[in-house]
Amino acid sequence: MKTLAIDIGGTGLKASVLDEQGNMLVKHVRVPTPHPSRPKDILPVLAGLVKQLPAFDRISTGFPGVVRRGTVITAPHLGTKAWLNFPLQDELAKQFGKPARVENDAEVQGLGIISGKGLEVVLTLGTGIGSAVFDNGRMTPHLELAHHPIRKSDTYDDYIGDAARKTLGKKKWTQRVLKAIDIVHTLLNYDTLYLGGGNSANLTEKLPPKVKLASNEKGITGGVRLWDDEIWRESQH
Repeated sequence: MKTLAIDIGGTGLKASVLDEQGNMLVKHVRVPTPHPSRPKDILPVLAGLVKQLPAFDRISTGFPGVVRRGTVITAPHLGTKAWLNFPLQDELAKQFGKPARVENDAEVQGLGIISGKGLEVVLTLGTGIGSAVFDNGRMTPHLELAHHPIRKSDTYDDYIGDAARKTLGKKKWTQRVLKAIDIVHTLLNYDTLYLGGGNSANLTEKLPPKVKLASNEKGITGGVRLWDDEIWRESQH
């Protein structure tokens, strides 16, 4: 079974086709995320992207927001109003004529990263902040950490998102990321925290113990694990 894996982001749309072990059969293709970023804007762009790839049997998609049973609840960096209650999973299945599964992008990336041992946390540093928590390899209910206050009225998105990095510069932004990591450790007492997302490459200091950098490609390759039926059943909370 070959899996079309799509990673929808605030700045880019990426896709590849994976074998049953999650290895890319071809290098991923990427295009900038269109703006506006409504479903009617993004779906045709995805269709054009997928035309560049080999044949596939099923679809996995990571989406930057809250997703419940294949339906979008929030889309902070794409426009929640346009995406609210949009049945993305059904629409992708209809568009490409193959069965589809959709989950939060940080959770998809986490599935490609985690060891399955202990309490593992994934933070993705991109346009905004993605988060996922796994307990001995099992997805916990989705935690939308990005929109939780971290300093006065600033959320994690405000504090360490891409706009903050561009305003502060890498050094000061890195200090903020380290502070956020410390707060997340106090909150969850994780065994391991993985940092992913494009901006993880901009960190300028050594990371604390228990914190590891993760390949951004896991946002694509982790998609194959959505077709593990046990994982999928547990994710449909």
